[in-house]
Parts: sequence; structure tokens; C-alpha cells
Amino acid sequence: MNRIVLGAVSALLLAGAGLFWWQGQASIDASAPPPPPMAAMEEDGLPLEELPDEDGEGEMGAAPPGLHGAGREEKRFNRLDRNRDNIISRVEMLQPRVAAFKKLDTDHNNLLSFEEWAVATSNRMKKADANGDGTLTRQEFVATKPKPAKKPACRC
Repeated sequence: MNRIVLGAVSALLLAGAGLFWWQGQASIDASAPPPPPMAAMEEDGLPLEELPDEDGEGEMGAAPPGLHGAGREEKRFNRLDRNRDNIISRVEMLQPRVAAFKKLDTDHNNLLSFEEWAVATSNRMKKADANGDGTLTRQEFVATKPKPAKKPACRC
């Protein structure tokens, strides 16, 4: 009798654990869909290749109103709104990061693997390590500071 009860309890525990595991796998798969291919990322008739560059070439329409007195968030919004329709599309939001991503994606499969990231990070470390001992001193680490963005010349 004890073996039957013990078998039934263990079967229920195994079924419950399997159910929780299955539900956990389903929620992970649903929360992170794969990114669409580059060809499918066209919105509003603007493929990625035709979006304006950082220098403003290719922007459409007049400059947004109130640019001189614009606050910090307004300036950020205006930088991303390349086609001046007062709406930031997904393509416009991703465009500034495409070049940096393409540099890291060495096998050009639109997926950034840990190995690709690790190689890029390792190369940065080797470049910053002036004496080649495999460690960074404070002086060597200071050299890794990102360069400040160029400020546009005054239009006085």
C-alpha cells in the first residue's frame, strides 16, 4: 500500500515539475521574438539604406519649430526624427546604432554572439595595453576613454 501511495505522489510531483518547466519555456520564447530580417525593416517606404546620415544629409521637410529654445529631450527627439514627421519610427530609432552593431557582427548574420563581442573586447584590451603585460594600469585605462563628440562650428 505504501508503495502505491509513494508512486502516486512522486508521479504528481513529476507532472507538476514538468508543467512548471513547460510554462517557463513558453514564456521565455514568447517574450523575445527574433528580430526581423533587414529587408523586412522597411517602414513608411524608407529602407535602412535610404535613411539620412548623421550629418543630416537626406533629411526631409523643414526643421522642427522652436529649435533654438528646445530643451534637451526635444533636441534628442529632433535628432532621431529624420524625416521630420514628428513621429519616431522603429527604423529611425535603430539607425544610429546600426554602424556600431555592424562593426561587432563579424559574420554578418545579424546576430551578435558572445564570441563576436568577446573578440572585439579583447582587441580593445590589447590596443589599450601599452606595455603588453595583459593588465591595464590607471594611465592605460584613461586612454580607453571615448573621444568627445565634435561640436559643430559656431554659425555666427
